[in-house]
Amino acid sequence: MPVSAGLQEGQRSGPLPAERSGGPLAEEDVLQAARAAGRGAVAADRDRRLAPEVVAALREAGFARHFVPRRWGGREGGFAELVAATALVGGQCPSAAWCGMLWAAHGRYAARLPEEAQRELWGGGPDTLIAAALVPPSGEARPVPGGWLLDGRWDCVSGVDFCDWVLLAAPVPDAPARVLALPRSDVVVHDTWRSTGLRGTGSNRVEVCAVFVPDRRSCALGEVLGAVVEPGASSARQASAQLAGGLMFCAPALGAARLALRSWNRWARTASAGRPAALGDTTLQRALARSAAEIDAVALLLARAAAGADAEPTAPGVEAVNRRDAAVAAEVLVEAVERLFRMGGAHARDDTSEVQRAWRDVHTVAAHGALRLDAAACAYAAWGDREDGADRP
Repeated sequence: MPVSAGLQEGQRSGPLPAERSGGPLAEEDVLQAARAAGRGAVAADRDRRLAPEVVAALREAGFARHFVPRRWGGREGGFAELVAATALVGGQCPSAAWCGMLWAAHGRYAARLPEEAQRELWGGGPDTLIAAALVPPSGEARPVPGGWLLDGRWDCVSGVDFCDWVLLAAPVPDAPARVLALPRSDVVVHDTWRSTGLRGTGSNRVEVCAVFVPDRRSCALGEVLGAVVEPGASSARQASAQLAGGLMFCAPALGAARLALRSWNRWARTASAGRPAALGDTTLQRALARSAAEIDAVALLLARAAAGADAEPTAPGVEAVNRRDAAVAAEVLVEAVERLFRMGGAHARDDTSEVQRAWRDVHTVAAHGALRLDAAACAYAAWGDREDGADRP
């Protein structure tokens, strides 16, 4: 199955639009990463971190280099194929998909740093793993000759145990917040991640104590998160953080929902000793049909939104529509998996159940600030009263 068709897995609809701004993710490498993630999924949930072999497979698949500029050996890829690949890996292990997606996204942010900093990150190759904590800024960066003195703590830094570099956003006295790039050796990682879902992401707290960061490894937070118009540049290099951020965050939940659906379907169709298969019950048939249709609908919604982000990275209204679509998609996935969990009996509640693990993961993804419907609805309402498709081709 082509990676570009990954969002339509199991559907009758066609593949994603072929719009790309760089070389495609290697199909077989993404599939290998998904298989490795599936083999390590139970251990990742138990150990609260990914296995080294899963990290290696994600790196080999090209997640870290996906948005890296071509001059450093990256592919400057598009949003649509990353969302598809993330959902594909998420269908085996949502925690692995979450980390892979963020390693890609953080490469996009790092490409906004000064040229000298980019050379430090990617001069030896484009597969550098970058963790980040940008919103909200934390700690404090104080100006000193030649750079900044950084102190503070930052929570929920996903995949930090395996990263090479860390991007941290910090307030600055009487000035806009800044993003500072630090080698992993400059931060202390505290084992704090005890979430109910996405347990394998190892989203621990990091601490920095009076570390000097030179000017060449820093820029304003607004320069990292905002949109820029750069003729000839890839869509990702021009796009704001919010244009496709919600879509990328939602992709692991789409994978988790597919995982729940597959596992639930196997259970419902299997007859146990002396008892017919549960799927003979019309109530369960309705639950299956509705949840499957909702999951397919989310795949189509994300595919459309990601294609729009690739085609029109700075068009008015596209960001507002995409934020709306991602937030609504997350709510629909919660409802679809919640229905399966509720109708799955004791099977779904067992601590070895894939349905239960996927249920926890979907709820955790949907709780992320980038997927909150209130903020997305406010932005969409503020955009204006034009028709939904006004900025779509």
